[in-house]
Amino acid sequence: MKPDAGWTTPADIRADVQRLWDRGTILGARRSGTAVFPYAPRFRRPDTRDLADRFDDVRKWIRALEHGSKAAQGHGYDIEWTEINHRQLGRNRVPARVAVPTEADAIRLIGKGQEAKRFSALADAMLTHFPVLSDWLSRHPMTALEHAADWDRIIAILAWFRDHPRAGLYLRQLDIAGVDSKFIEARKGLLSDLLDRVLPPEAVDPQFPPRLFEQRYGLATKPVLLRFRALDPAIRISGLSDLTIRADEFARLDLPLRRVFITENEINGLAFSETPDAIVIFGLGYGLDRLAEAEWLRTKSICYWGDIDTHGFAILDRLRATFPHVQSFLMDRATLLAHRPLWGHEQDPFPLPLQRLTEPENALFEELKAGLHGDRVRLEQERISFGWFTHKLEALATG
Repeated sequence: MKPDAGWTTPADIRADVQRLWDRGTILGARRSGTAVFPYAPRFRRPDTRDLADRFDDVRKWIRALEHGSKAAQGHGYDIEWTEINHRQLGRNRVPARVAVPTEADAIRLIGKGQEAKRFSALADAMLTHFPVLSDWLSRHPMTALEHAADWDRIIAILAWFRDHPRAGLYLRQLDIAGVDSKFIEARKGLLSDLLDRVLPPEAVDPQFPPRLFEQRYGLATKPVLLRFRALDPAIRISGLSDLTIRADEFARLDLPLRRVFITENEINGLAFSETPDAIVIFGLGYGLDRLAEAEWLRTKSICYWGDIDTHGFAILDRLRATFPHVQSFLMDRATLLAHRPLWGHEQDPFPLPLQRLTEPENALFEELKAGLHGDRVRLEQERISFGWFTHKLEALATG
């Protein structure tokens, strides 16, 4: 038979059933009760013109199809026949369609007997402990098979979280036989999918997505750290001027100072000169939310120094949601225009309007969005001349 005939071959039938397997349809039907068999693969057969023009090829095709059938092999597909009455060749019996009658035939046809047995075993093991996962198994049988070697440990993890809801421990502290923190770290997506179905609603915090695994299921997380410098020697802590501490501990400090500077760039934070009654916090970026618990900051003068670009103003706007009295520092049109040779380009400008900017800040923000000064203009804070910075800082400190 010529390879370009396009008629369905035994290999085509196996490939069709293999796709059914790969989609999880065959194994999923075991749990869902969906009727899959008998299954009729797509079938392409010779037409009457082929019988006349390629009669020998048709006979070879029929023999190959018969050889691969259940009648010949003891498993696989059945052939349904039809008769074609050709005016030159007379009546000829040719295959009209094929059908795989049972799941067992399909599995033997593609050689997936061991995998099917393995799925049955792991499904039985899972449902013995968690009957609620029957629907998940019907929808995700191939995911289960993919993790078959880990299945006992996965069951043990689910059982631990069921028995210790919102334990408040670090992953490293979970005492589960045969399981270490790296095992869980590598399978957080799968475990989240299962835990959401296994645990009661009160054990899952839906405000955290599955990627924030610890927060979602009540485990301890790595402490959020905050770095600051005491710019006034009088307010150093035990003589220390540059400290990195937990954000919750910072919230309890209530330092005796008048002004707080916040800047993104680390070197900028280190370059601040001594300033009376002041500290500088640096390196937070969009993590400024971690300052929200520091209620004592509400009574201090706060100056934020960010990049002069749309995202810099977005961060300023976000900070004002917590501390409405924040002033911007070196984020004005004069500073921008004074440093034209040092401008860069912002990759993805912030697209939304901002509600908490002052009138001059918002005017500059809109100018940047509109490209009034050039295409996606950006002045990074570390590009501002040190002399300009020092002059503005002194003016602010004495003002």
